[in-house]
Amino acid sequence: MKRLIANRLFGWLPAGVRERTLRRLLVVWAVALAIALILWGSGARTHPLDIALVYSYAISTAIWFLSDPVRIALRRWLRTAPPHYWTPSLRMLGYLLVSSTVGYALGTAVGDAYAGRSTWDMVHQSPLRLLGFWVSGLVISGFFVLGFYQRAKADDLRRQATEARLKLLESQLEPHMLFNTLANLRALIAIDPPRAIQMLDRLNDYLRATLRASRSDAATGPHTLADEFARLNDYLELMAVRMGPRLAFDFDLPEDLQAQALPPLLLQPLVENAIRHGLEPRVEGGRITVSAARDGDTLTLEVADTGIGMDTTATPTPRRDGGFGLSQVRERMDSLPGGPGRVAVESRPGAGTTIRLTLPLNHAEPA
Repeated sequence: MKRLIANRLFGWLPAGVRERTLRRLLVVWAVALAIALILWGSGARTHPLDIALVYSYAISTAIWFLSDPVRIALRRWLRTAPPHYWTPSLRMLGYLLVSSTVGYALGTAVGDAYAGRSTWDMVHQSPLRLLGFWVSGLVISGFFVLGFYQRAKADDLRRQATEARLKLLESQLEPHMLFNTLANLRALIAIDPPRAIQMLDRLNDYLRATLRASRSDAATGPHTLADEFARLNDYLELMAVRMGPRLAFDFDLPEDLQAQALPPLLLQPLVENAIRHGLEPRVEGGRITVSAARDGDTLTLEVADTGIGMDTTATPTPRRDGGFGLSQVRERMDSLPGGPGRVAVESRPGAGTTIRLTLPLNHAEPA
């Protein structure tokens, strides 16, 4: 429901910031209610409560609208970048001062229209009082902006911590896979040299793709869906040499999504879990399907297997537990730069498992 409301109200903003913008609006409205009640009470109720509410909500909403969603809409002119579109610069400071002043004036005009009077008459009657109202409005706006900015910085720190934990996950998963592969390779050299050479070639391709993904940055270009699928192909080809006909796999990556950016190592832990917990315990093995699809302004990624499955009947919704790799993927999805994504697990014993990742498409702008 919240996402639907956010998309309807802020469809003109990037998808990843809409829900956060709606949350900030609700915070502003809650504080506006408190301010109206305080002003009404401190004024010995000389003004009706409805007038105090209209002034408070009109001024707060106008200032918020110009300094938050309009600020994001002007991201190119303000030279800001996702995920939060904040930047400590003179241009940003000047814009916030102007937006707060204009928002105060617009909100006051709405309140005057409702109350049937003119606040601007204070310019002649009591200019200092009018100046005090304006300064107090700027101070309150400053507290809001500072609070939202600090929240954005905290979100960035949490995301960086998650990135560090993901790197730790990569360092833990890959040596384990590498040691198993080398052990299989040693056995194959003696009994099946051509197959050993094939495994060695696949291992070389996989390690090259892993190194390229670990170095993806602003200088080398972002890690794309095409890169991720190519890496998964190398990994599954490597596993196919080990498992033989017990492993089959296929990919579904539309051409228009190949250049979409994606955080590295987002899908591989899911594929490894599918092999380890789904296909390997099954005598006849099975098939893994990895797919990507666009659904409006969201990107949906699926990893489905025909393995032994798991029991999810204990609760009406797919269970939220899982292995270390799946838990890290969930945390990674909660800390995406453009806003949290969703993880859904669908499984039945003996019928396989499907893990579906849904994230805002603006996380994956063309490389």
